[in-house]
Amino acid sequence: MIGIVYKSTGSWYQVKSDNGQFHSCRIKGKFRITNIKSTNPIAVGDKVAFDLEKKGDEEVGVIKTILDRDNFIVRKSVNLSKQTHIIASNIDQVFLLITINNPPTFTTFIDRFLVSARAYRIETVLIFNKIDSYALEERAEIMYLKDIYEAIGYRCEEVSATQNKNVATIKQIMTGKTSMFIGHSGVGKSTLVNAIEPSLDLKTKEISDQHNQGKHTTTFAEMFDLSFDARIIDTPGIKGFGVVDIDKYELGDYFPEFFALKRDCKFNNCLHTKEPNCAVKEALEEERVSWSRYKSYLQILSGDEEKEHFRTDIWDEEDNE
Repeated sequence: MIGIVYKSTGSWYQVKSDNGQFHSCRIKGKFRITNIKSTNPIAVGDKVAFDLEKKGDEEVGVIKTILDRDNFIVRKSVNLSKQTHIIASNIDQVFLLITINNPPTFTTFIDRFLVSARAYRIETVLIFNKIDSYALEERAEIMYLKDIYEAIGYRCEEVSATQNKNVATIKQIMTGKTSMFIGHSGVGKSTLVNAIEPSLDLKTKEISDQHNQGKHTTTFAEMFDLSFDARIIDTPGIKGFGVVDIDKYELGDYFPEFFALKRDCKFNNCLHTKEPNCAVKEALEEERVSWSRYKSYLQILSGDEEKEHFRTDIWDEEDNE
């Protein structure tokens, strides 16, 4: 039988077969270690071949094969740098939820995710969420960031799930596609999903006042069929996003504004750091390239773990000179 993985709990998988029925499936031990480099051999969104076996009075599925993936999104654990984790596969688009201060989403996190999504050929839409909760200065930060990302080709939407602002627009973008929602814990993924499809009634929690951090409500990634010809993959909130397996000479290609300037650099293999006649550095000095984006590039290039760049440092160019 052929089916799609809708939920993974680490050892058991909920698989929806071609006939629309859900089956609880597992994998055999040997399958776990054969050509698998990630912590999870099977991810939500995977198309799998499985057999049904009788276990007493119950029927259990045994996954035999993963069909070829169209794409997938993988992250390196920030705490366990040698471990990788496939978040989901066969995705049409990702919605990256961003909040300014409840909790804060740092530009390095945004840029690291965008690099990975672009490397794995997945379209990303940036959602600036909770816009009803921001003061004038915070609204200015949102406009500043929108200017940066829209200028390099990313679609940006301002959304308030609680006020139902632009929820219909998000539904329109989702129609006919499989979409993944991702962001820090507490950015409002579950609240937005509930606004999009109230019947799901996903659990939500408030932000912790002590640390201004979100509380995890989603434990495992899970896919849902929606009522308007769409599927959504809801993911656990993540604190950091480690970039995996990108050659340093290719990294700049996943920054679209750098890639557009690459042919004007003196050297074909320019790393945009200390080389003479670098078109990216010239554009940076002329403010045609964002300093925050360049900081993120240098951090990924050097292999440093994610640091918190946002708010004051995106305005302060003196730190970059």
